[in-house]
Amino acid sequence: MKRISVVISARNEEGKLNRCLSSVAWADEVIVVDNESTDESVSIARRHNATVYPRQNNLMLNVNKNFGFEKAQGNWILSLDADEEVTPELVKEIQRQIQNPKSKIQNIVGYWIPRKNIIFGKWMQHGLWWPDKQLRLFKRGKGRFPCVHVHEYLEVDGRTDELREPYIHYNYETISQFIRKMDTIYTESEVQKLMTTNYQLAWYDALRFPVSDFVKVFFAQVGFKDGLHGLVLAMLQGFYSFIVFAKLWERRKFQEQQVSLESLTEEMNRNVHDIRYWMFTAHMRNSPSMLKKVWWKVFRRYAS
Repeated sequence: MKRISVVISARNEEGKLNRCLSSVAWADEVIVVDNESTDESVSIARRHNATVYPRQNNLMLNVNKNFGFEKAQGNWILSLDADEEVTPELVKEIQRQIQNPKSKIQNIVGYWIPRKNIIFGKWMQHGLWWPDKQLRLFKRGKGRFPCVHVHEYLEVDGRTDELREPYIHYNYETISQFIRKMDTIYTESEVQKLMTTNYQLAWYDALRFPVSDFVKVFFAQVGFKDGLHGLVLAMLQGFYSFIVFAKLWERRKFQEQQVSLESLTEEMNRNVHDIRYWMFTAHMRNSPSMLKKVWWKVFRRYAS
């Protein structure tokens, strides 16, 4: 009986797949679902003795991941992407935890694992990038993706717990890669989701979408602590949200809406006020306790 199956869904990942597969050589079974790769991905997978299942590429990436789960024979399944790597420390924790009698008594069927994102050559330790916990380890037959959105979490039928050791995600390596994935995968899925919910697009969303995301990532989630990397990523996230707006507008046949200078000025002031609020809030959070009262007084004077 196989204890652990690793399921990897990949498309044209010859530059990353070898590292990923090397990190899971300890598993009882490794399955690679190949999404119509045209490079050496399949050959690399077979050299690592992985079982390869060819599948038609699907914009909803999680469809093929679910297919891989159905083929797995292990009692437990670890779901990975080709640009991810399991550390030796995490391997030991996984093996220890699935054999833990306490976990069996508590009927734990899934585990959340911290994800260490390496972006533009740096480990991002703040914002939405850390600890970025993902539900990736689960009992066979107890978990699957809903297949509604590409950024959705895997869902399990039962209780979950958390592991402490992270796995590594070699995320965006170049700006071009970010833009390419944003355009061809992520924004398309986001727009489709908004279309199915019949979201009523308004002109001011062209400002609110990107500003809201920038403020959330850079200030509310303290992305500023990652320096220039944090600033650039927060701005790229804002750009991502603007593209979602623009593509949704395109799907609505570029429907005309009137924008007066008065309403535009009002909306701009609203966004500036929001940025100012979160900027001062970030200062307060980042300051020693004795300075917080000073920052609060400054905020009340200038943010009102």
